[in-house]
Amino acid sequence: MRSLMNRLRRRISNRLGQHNDRVVDFVICGTQKGGTSALDSYLRDHPEICMANKKEVHFFDNESFFAHGKADYYRYHSSFSPKASHRVVGEATPIYMYWHDAPRRMWEYNPNMKLVVVLRNPIERAYSHWNMERSRNAESLPFWDAIRNEQKRCREALPYQHRVYSYVDRGHYLEQLRRLWRYFSKDNVLVLKNEYLKDQPNEALNKVCNFLEVDNFKDINARNVHSRPYSSKMSHKEREYLRVVFEHEIKGIERELGWDCSNWLDE
Repeated sequence: MRSLMNRLRRRISNRLGQHNDRVVDFVICGTQKGGTSALDSYLRDHPEICMANKKEVHFFDNESFFAHGKADYYRYHSSFSPKASHRVVGEATPIYMYWHDAPRRMWEYNPNMKLVVVLRNPIERAYSHWNMERSRNAESLPFWDAIRNEQKRCREALPYQHRVYSYVDRGHYLEQLRRLWRYFSKDNVLVLKNEYLKDQPNEALNKVCNFLEVDNFKDINARNVHSRPYSSKMSHKEREYLRVVFEHEIKGIERELGWDCSNWLDE
């Protein structure tokens, strides 16, 4: 019996050791409700890509993991099960882009890490975020009250960001992108439009594959992952309020990324 237990321990140890040897190559780090679940789902079908055992590992935004200095990367690597056929290892935790210390922590872990960001119209993203929290029973306020009282409610999470009530704050993409670029070169950060992934999945996914230096997909089945029906539409008053809030931000994104986001303001 003791001999059997020793063999089992060695087998488990060897298996975990294999995880520990593979550095994570890329992260889908934002934005929440931007299409990261769909992208994660697509990449899981790629034979050369090992995604984490589950979406949203939540390692680099977990303050308890970094409370005593350097984190235990062994714990992080245990979330992956790479095979010899996998050329790259990655995960998707969309809060990393928003969490202030996550970019620095990712850089300290792997300065050559590649980051993929999917951006969505921040007006639509805010409403989708609120709708998700309502469905989880994590939000009791109507959308109008939630966005009008967001700053006051988010103070309770200081000095950290609020994981639930940050409907508007998460839509300020420029600050988050610049935080990523502070640590990673722009060549290592791929920024995609949500509409691009949704409307032209073949082209968008091939761009991701080229970025990750893996073969292009042979066949792609378009999918709509974790799409929740809304109990009601955003009101004109709510949309107009957010349009004013985000107008400067959206124009800044256009200048920074060379995008045309006029439809974000016109929807």
